[in-house]
Amino acid sequence: MAVDLKTKYLGLSLANPVVASASPMTGKLENLQRLEEAGVGAIVLPSLFEEQIIHEETERVRMDEYGAESFAEALDYFPPLEGYNTGTELYLDLLRDAKKALKVPVIASLNGTTTGGWLRYAKLMEEAGADALELNIYLIAADPKVSGAEVEQQYIDLVQAVKKEVSIPLSVKVGPYFSSIGNMMLRLQDAGANGLVLFNRFLQPDIDLEALQVHPNVELSTSFESRLPLRWIALLRDELGVSLAATSGVQGAPDVIKLLLAGADTVMMTSALLRRGPTHVANVLHGVRSWLEENEYESVEQMKGSMSREKSPQPGAFERANYVKTLISYTGPYV
Repeated sequence: MAVDLKTKYLGLSLANPVVASASPMTGKLENLQRLEEAGVGAIVLPSLFEEQIIHEETERVRMDEYGAESFAEALDYFPPLEGYNTGTELYLDLLRDAKKALKVPVIASLNGTTTGGWLRYAKLMEEAGADALELNIYLIAADPKVSGAEVEQQYIDLVQAVKKEVSIPLSVKVGPYFSSIGNMMLRLQDAGANGLVLFNRFLQPDIDLEALQVHPNVELSTSFESRLPLRWIALLRDELGVSLAATSGVQGAPDVIKLLLAGADTVMMTSALLRRGPTHVANVLHGVRSWLEENEYESVEQMKGSMSREKSPQPGAFERANYVKTLISYTGPYV
C-alpha cells in the first residue's frame, strides 16, 4: 500500500509537507507553476515589506500634492494615479494570478515590525485570494534602552493588529532570540497566531576590507542550521495547539524526515531550491516516501511528532543533558 504524504497546516489540507518558502524564486508565476509540477505541497510568496508600502504611499501623496498650488491646466501633464502599477499592486496581481493558475495553497507574506496603516494590506491580500497569511517579523532589537519585555510586546501587538485585519489563517515567522522561547511562542498563540514558523534566519552583514564598507550578503543555509528548529519543535510540539512549520537549513529528504519526526506539520525550503531548482522537490518527496516505506509507516500523520520530547525515549537529549553528554563524550586528535 502506498504511503500517504498528506498533512494539515493552518487548517489547510496539503498533499505533502514540503513547502516552498518565501524567496526570489516564488516571485514569478512560471516558477510557481514549476514548483507545483514538481509536487510541492504549498507555496509562500515573497514578502511585501512594511518599508516598501510606506515608501510607495508617501510617493503617492507627494505626486498627488505636487503642483497643488499651480494652475489647473498644469495638472494635465501628470498621469492619473488610478491603476498606477506600484510594487504593492504588482504583488497583489501576482497573488491573484497564482490563485488562478495553481491548485496548491498559496500563502501571502507580509514583513514588518510596527503597527500602522500599512497593515490594511493584510486584508487586501485576503481579498486577492490568499489561502493564508504569513507575518514575517524581522526585528533587530538594536536599541539597548529598549527592554526585552518591550520588544516582546511589540511582537504581540503586531500579531494582534494583523489578526484583526484578516479572517484567513495567520502564521507568524519569528527568530529564536527570546529569553524564553517557549513562553513567547505561547504568547503568540494566545495573540491569535494559527501557526508558527521556526525560525527566521537573520542575515548577518560583513565588512569589506578593501572598500571599508559594510557589505550585506546572503549565505545560503546548510543542513546544520536545521538543528535549531528541530530542537525547539521537539520541545514545543506537545505544549502548543497551533501548526508548526520548520524552516532554516532544510536541504534534502533526511532534513525533512527529522523535522517531521520532531513534530513539524510542514517543512519549508528556500536555499536548496535556489541551489538546485524547483525539480529538487520531486527528489525530496521520493526520499521521504522511500524512508516511510522502509520503516513501515503508513502516512506522514503517523510519524509526525513521534520523536518529540514527550514521545522520545530520550527526552533529556533535547535539553541540558544533551549538552553535558556531548561535551564529555567529545574525542579528537588533541583531546
